[in-house]
Amino acid sequence: MWDYTDKVLELFYNPQHQGVIEDKGEPGIKVAVGDVGSIACGDALRLHLKVEENTEKILEARFQTFGCTSAIASSEALVELIKGKTLDEALKVTNKEIANYLGGLPEAKMHCSVMGQEALEAAIYNYRGIPLDTHEDDDEGALVCTCFGISDAKIKRVIIENNLTTAEEVTNYVKAGGGCGSCLANIDDIIASVQKEKASATTASNSLSQTNGKSAVKTLTPVQKIALIQRVLDEEVRPVLIADGGDVELFDVEGDRVKVILQGACGSCSSSTATLKIAIESRLRDRVSKDIVVEAV
Repeated sequence: MWDYTDKVLELFYNPQHQGVIEDKGEPGIKVAVGDVGSIACGDALRLHLKVEENTEKILEARFQTFGCTSAIASSEALVELIKGKTLDEALKVTNKEIANYLGGLPEAKMHCSVMGQEALEAAIYNYRGIPLDTHEDDDEGALVCTCFGISDAKIKRVIIENNLTTAEEVTNYVKAGGGCGSCLANIDDIIASVQKEKASATTASNSLSQTNGKSAVKTLTPVQKIALIQRVLDEEVRPVLIADGGDVELFDVEGDRVKVILQGACGSCSSSTATLKIAIESRLRDRVSKDIVVEAV
């Protein structure tokens, strides 16, 4: 018997938001649906959003979930967290917030909160008419877990977002490794790679010191500089761009010239220059060097 919190059991036994939202053609109202999971793999979630188009406010949300107690409770918690929010506000909801709303989940059931976060992203991207693979590199990476169809990119993402350190934790969050187990060694390698990247970025970040109450930057080696730039992009810039339907990839660093590739909505947006200067260049100047110039390639 799983050790569920009272909140989990309350939402499981008395869900208030199960069902379908039908598109009745109301003026100024749009209904969007997001699907994640697979019944064949044990869990599936379909999230319905009713959105006011001029404000992008979520007026109503409902779910259809095939799964366990945690899956249904996580779906109910997700709806409670996003109702009344704008789409951009809702995109900031994380699987950690879903689990915290429930008073916690058993470690082996954390994948249910991740599924809720992914269904929300799928519904919002569908609403905006942008393919999921424009925003997520989950499907672009190499397939690691053939049992559950999980790529290395998705595994890396969940490791970074939840500070995971073992293959068992990865299995709990995205099921990878929970089938035949043949991919566990590969998962360990991905964890080691993430930890190495973090260590390198931390070393570069520690090169920043305070002198006479003012920020002074010690000379960074080229490797340290690139690592710090990559860290700022991954942790501070990309989450903001992804929330708006875009993304950015570091292409090259030549001295203080940082070359990036704008992707998704950012690549075709008329305000891409503003994105370069405001969202990326100013952040890198604050965190790395005041002389940095960002260019799109």
